[in-house]
Amino acid sequence: MRYPKIRELIEAIRALIKGPYTSKFPFKPHVPEKRFRGKPEYFKDGCVGCKACAEVCTTGCIEVKDVTDAEPPLRRMELHYDSCIFCGQCQAACITQEGIKLSNKFDLAIFDRSQAIESVEKELALCEACSCVVGAKDHLSWVAKKLGPLAYSSPTSYLSVLKELKLAYLDIEKQEDLTRQDRIKVLCPKCRREVTLNT
Repeated sequence: MRYPKIRELIEAIRALIKGPYTSKFPFKPHVPEKRFRGKPEYFKDGCVGCKACAEVCTTGCIEVKDVTDAEPPLRRMELHYDSCIFCGQCQAACITQEGIKLSNKFDLAIFDRSQAIESVEKELALCEACSCVVGAKDHLSWVAKKLGPLAYSSPTSYLSVLKELKLAYLDIEKQEDLTRQDRIKVLCPKCRREVTLNT
């Protein structure tokens, strides 16, 4: 017959006195470690709708939908966290560092996968000539603020600042021919090149 070692006896007595080493979840809420990577969450005030998180998402679980026929036109960014591997690339690539963050939420079990969506909506700026998407208005304003005085070298950038200050107004009217005065408008790169070369 094999006798237990002294160390094993000490561990058994210690376990009887102190209790198990594991947490008491689900009877008591579990507190994750400080740097735990849990459910990603969008923050509307911090997100500018730049799509950087969708570009770097390794599983492709961030879906970007531009609805140009809505009033006002919207960009909807949906994160399907049932497909997310919580790698943290979206948080690392966020240009504002405040748009999307991994929380410490880990208990994400649901019965309906359509509920596993974290989303944010941003208003779009459309080209005033051809009505294609230029970008999210918050993104254009953020870039203009980041550039500071250099923003005035780009009509799209400084018009974004002026519109935010309510000093300029966006009237989208599709035009057949672009003229010289159309250079000072929110235009996509194709239309801006056309108006620059033709005038």
